[in-house]
Amino acid sequence: MAEASFGGVPPLPPRYRFRDLVLGDHFSEAEDRVRVEFFVNEQSFKERLHLYFIKNQRSTLRIRLVNCVFKLLTVILYLIRASTDQEPKEVKCFGLEHPHNTCTPGEADCIYWPAILCVDRKDWMFGLQCAFALINLFQVLLLLFLNYKGNILQQIMSISMVLEAVTTIPFVITVVWPESHDLFVPVFLNCWLAKELLENLFNDLHRVMQRPHSALSQQVFILIVTIMCLIITCACGIHHLERAGLEITVFEALYFTVVTFSTVGYGDIKVEIWPSQLFVILMIAAALVVLPVQMEKMALLLIEKQKQGGTYSNHRARTEKHVVMCASTLHYDLVNDFLNEFYAHAHLQDFFVVMLTPSELEATVKWLLQVPLWSQRVIYIQGSVLKDTDLVRCRMDQAEACFILSPRNKMDRIEAALLKNWKRKKRFGEKFKLIFNRSMRDRADQQTILRTWAVKDFAPNIPLYVQIMKPENKFHVQFADHVVCEDEFKYALLANNCLCPATSTFVTLLIHTSRGVEGESASSHWQKVYGRCSGNEIYHIQLKTSRFFGEYEGKSFTFATFNAHKKYGVSLIGIKRQDCVADLQLNPGPKHILKDTDTCYYMNITKEEYSSFILAHPREEKEKIDKKDSKSSSPITSDPNVSKLESAICSVGTLPIEMHEQNNHQVYGRSSTLQVPSGDRNLLMPQPVGEESISENGPPPGARRQRRPSIMPVSEVMMADNLPLRDHKPLYAHKEVQEEGEDSIIWEEEEKWIKGIPPVMPYIGYSPMMCHLLETPKQHCCLELDKPCEHKSWTHAGEFNWPNNNIIIAAEYAAQGMVNFIVPLRAHFRPKHTLKPIIIMVEKSVDHNFLECISSFPMVYFMIGLLESLDDLLRAGILQSDTIVVVDRESSKLAEEDYMADANQVVAVQTMFRLFPSTTIITELTHAANMRFMQFRAKDFYALHMAEKQKIEKEKGSNIAYMFRLPFAAGNVFSASMLDTMLYQSYVKDYTISIVRLLLGLDQGNNSGYLAELPITAEDMWIRTYGRLYQKLCSTSHEIPIGIYRTVGQNDNKSECSLPMEDDDSLQGFTAERKELANMVRIKMKKFDLPEEEYDSEASDKRNKISYVMINPSFDMKLEVDDIIYLIKPAGGPKTPSPMPPRRKFSSRRKTTHQRFRAEPQGSNVDTKL
Repeated sequence: MAEASFGGVPPLPPRYRFRDLVLGDHFSEAEDRVRVEFFVNEQSFKERLHLYFIKNQRSTLRIRLVNCVFKLLTVILYLIRASTDQEPKEVKCFGLEHPHNTCTPGEADCIYWPAILCVDRKDWMFGLQCAFALINLFQVLLLLFLNYKGNILQQIMSISMVLEAVTTIPFVITVVWPESHDLFVPVFLNCWLAKELLENLFNDLHRVMQRPHSALSQQVFILIVTIMCLIITCACGIHHLERAGLEITVFEALYFTVVTFSTVGYGDIKVEIWPSQLFVILMIAAALVVLPVQMEKMALLLIEKQKQGGTYSNHRARTEKHVVMCASTLHYDLVNDFLNEFYAHAHLQDFFVVMLTPSELEATVKWLLQVPLWSQRVIYIQGSVLKDTDLVRCRMDQAEACFILSPRNKMDRIEAALLKNWKRKKRFGEKFKLIFNRSMRDRADQQTILRTWAVKDFAPNIPLYVQIMKPENKFHVQFADHVVCEDEFKYALLANNCLCPATSTFVTLLIHTSRGVEGESASSHWQKVYGRCSGNEIYHIQLKTSRFFGEYEGKSFTFATFNAHKKYGVSLIGIKRQDCVADLQLNPGPKHILKDTDTCYYMNITKEEYSSFILAHPREEKEKIDKKDSKSSSPITSDPNVSKLESAICSVGTLPIEMHEQNNHQVYGRSSTLQVPSGDRNLLMPQPVGEESISENGPPPGARRQRRPSIMPVSEVMMADNLPLRDHKPLYAHKEVQEEGEDSIIWEEEEKWIKGIPPVMPYIGYSPMMCHLLETPKQHCCLELDKPCEHKSWTHAGEFNWPNNNIIIAAEYAAQGMVNFIVPLRAHFRPKHTLKPIIIMVEKSVDHNFLECISSFPMVYFMIGLLESLDDLLRAGILQSDTIVVVDRESSKLAEEDYMADANQVVAVQTMFRLFPSTTIITELTHAANMRFMQFRAKDFYALHMAEKQKIEKEKGSNIAYMFRLPFAAGNVFSASMLDTMLYQSYVKDYTISIVRLLLGLDQGNNSGYLAELPITAEDMWIRTYGRLYQKLCSTSHEIPIGIYRTVGQNDNKSECSLPMEDDDSLQGFTAERKELANMVRIKMKKFDLPEEEYDSEASDKRNKISYVMINPSFDMKLEVDDIIYLIKPAGGPKTPSPMPPRRKFSSRRKTTHQRFRAEPQGSNVDTKL
């Protein structure tokens, strides 16, 4: 039983075991094994013939090729016979002699019928034609036998069989009956059989060679062959029939046919007898039937080809360079931005762009691609990235790069059908809508991931530039060369906007290609400066090949950046060592000594390679130096042996800007270490160019007229034993923060704060960064702002009494990428007393994973609420907030009209703008074109003037024509589509993404600086110019200024004083509408026991202000009060605290109202005593 059960197979009987032992394998091979032969049916004679003539592709191709040659030879032999037939009236017919024709030429009944029935055929011609006819007839009968399937009549009555019978059977008759030797046979009809063979021949040829072919090209070929067959048939028929009447040659018959078919009809040659006339009628009728059918087929194929696009040829791929752009759908804005940004670089002008998409082109995109500027360089192909055949069509393996873009605003057909059904039946709940909204972005990322994998599998060596929506999906495409995650950059930009005003505008202008010519024709001064500074971009160059920075080899980074800006107007912001493992560093500080192999990253209007350096005349230079020395209070003795240089950087499309060079050795001293200048010697600055002198306006109010304070020089090399020198004249913001940081204790916390990496990673691939954290994470119940729990009893933000104003971010749901909004606001390098509370207001419930991520951050709360609800805004603390961030809604993208996707948040923000005019609102939009509706005022004539300015700049071809819109210039509006150019620029500047990530705090590089801000007050106006501030910061705190955020009044624009900035309500007092709005807000405030004095219903002064960004302003730019300077602080070096934000004042009544909660805090809540 044990053996029988082993493996489920019973053992053999004993007799078989003994026989196998004795006989071995011979016995089993002879009797037990059976040989099986396969494909027995194909061994028959018929099957072998069928295999050779029909099934086998190569043999069938050879046979059809031979038959086609035979058919063409028979037509050629006919033409030779017809051309050599000189005496048709003397022909013999069936062996009988006929008398001469006695008919008079031109008579209608003068027809010599024997000339139609018989021809004069030579014996060798007869032999060849008979041989070809017998071969063709044998093959036709053989194929008829092999293809017989029970209905032989249908095969015999086909057109090809009839033509074969007409052209072959008469020759068989002439062989049997010798008297019919001269019988006429219409052999020229073999051209139609040759046409049919050519069609099948091309199909077999492409099938054997395994090559894709164009159906349109084959159809064009068939049409040409059809026309040739009609011409040959008509010409040969007319020539033969005219033998019985007025004789014409073969060429004359061909000429008559072409003239007749082309509807010209000269009339010099015409047919005389009625058989020829009848034949012409029949041929014209046949042409009217055959040609339209062929033309229709070709037209349909042409339409389909236009829909599917073209094919990038292999020859062009070998001789030209091209990139491939893959997307689910191609919108006008997407295509226009990509082409403008890609072709903005000079060395990419000869590249071709192949656009591969599975959808058909919109009408606007078709119109765009027909513009001569793009029609010769852009090729559209309709196909899928997941199909290798379509990747071959666009020559993906030979491309220079592949851009894979995510669909941001479009739904597929299934989503559109579901949405339509949902709107019609109204039977899906909010849960379905939420899942539907989230799945749309997930589905977009899933499509992008599959496309990236497909391209990597097909062409492993091609550089990939991938755009992804959600950060939790980024690790799937981490192998790509460059990846831009929209949510990461979006939330980081919005967070930095709360710290440094208009950071989004600053970054957007920095990553867009521009020549800085926008606004040059404007009459307003701020537009000229704003437009000129917008042309600054980031470039790179190696130190040893640079004229900007080559002279600073062996000097400190801080010394190089200050002197390069002073001398050439360029701002050095970062470097990278030659070491392959070295990271890019922003402002590494004075301890970094430049080497000739370092790569320098700088901001300028154009790259150094496109700049020319012009030497001024020595006499002009001497006059300028003498003039400067005469105006100086402390003249500097110049060395006559040292020649002065005056450089002018002639940028492409810009005017020359004069820069000045000082004698560095005499200004900064001879020592290489940091030294304090002796006495009260002032540093001479160049005279401001094209700007009014500060002395004309006089000193600021309250300021005493005195000697300008001196500024410490920037050290060439900072030694290790140098101690930080005390700044004898610090800036007001630095001095105020130092005093408050030393003398006051701002925070009194019950729980301890620490600095570290967040314990819970929000998603895979997250770059951990040092932040301010809670030593013990909060309970989840304590995170909800307006829900009291056993640890707290507060129901709205006003009861917390935070020392600093809060920040509200309103979104549809809590996304994992929102952690990138919190991290920059809780960065470890930000002083603790400057941190602001963060309230996340979402419409949907928050999942457990998100709560785990935010529970470790101090002063971060969430609440469920709607942006349209006034009660929710008051609970969130809109009265105590200085910034409200409105994130784009995903559900708004389901609008049937694309540009209506922003309607919801635009109206909601406009309502907040009217209710709370003094609050700063930062809004994210889907479409950048809708920013004109932000803070819309119908009677704002200045905004309407800016709208006209945008149209003018767009007509001039500007890529960022919307830059003069006031909300964008002030940094109050942002669109994620503006970040697309960062991915496009990465093809030329592979460092763009890394620099932006370091600036925004998404990455914390080793020894790399970070973005910060510095306000300028009235007490700081002694610094006077941007260049002196540059020197002040580089010599003391080692910070690098990179831009200015300036706010000016309408009165400052003297040239546009005729365009008042008026609202439809009066600025002098309350109108009826404003009173009604204020009363509604105050009634709601009473509900939450909020003091009425906290509500500011007056229209803020900033509504009549113009704010804008200046990137890398000139060295002589005058500073103004309330300017905010963009800085890159070094990772190491002197620690200069950030300025303290304005404190919020609280009423004593609110403090006593909740005093019982303060006195007896429950549980462990870090904010119980704030």
